[in-house]
Amino acid sequence: MLLTPYYPFKEIREIENRLFGNRSATSEENVSTFTPSVNTREGEFAYHVDVDLPGVKKEDIKIDLKENVLTIRGERHTKEEIKQEDYYRIETRFGKFSRSFTLPDDADIENIDASSENGVLEVIIPKLAKAKGTKSIAVK
Repeated sequence: MLLTPYYPFKEIREIENRLFGNRSATSEENVSTFTPSVNTREGEFAYHVDVDLPGVKKEDIKIDLKENVLTIRGERHTKEEIKQEDYYRIETRFGKFSRSFTLPDDADIENIDASSENGVLEVIIPKLAKAKGTKSIAVK
């Protein structure tokens, strides 16, 4: 669940900012959270987690594993700038995210691999090799 602080006079402050050009909003009001889309799938030899992270650089992504829980977190910075002959506008947005996944018992946590390309993070979690066939055990 995402909790957002309540600002009772937020709308009035926004009107004042537009009327008087005051851009001194607090950093908490400018930082928001977003929840990236995630696709998970199970293959024959590995589990795959694909996370859509448009506008997020590789350096801004952190992946941690603690007590069999894989956590992907990071921060997105976007900057939109419009320059015209008689008009100039710049908008900057920040957003933090965090997603956690409990790994199955057969996950090979020592060989997890992650790569990011074109705004998509792919995490590959290999499966542990299963014993093939049956083994007879002698009774002593």
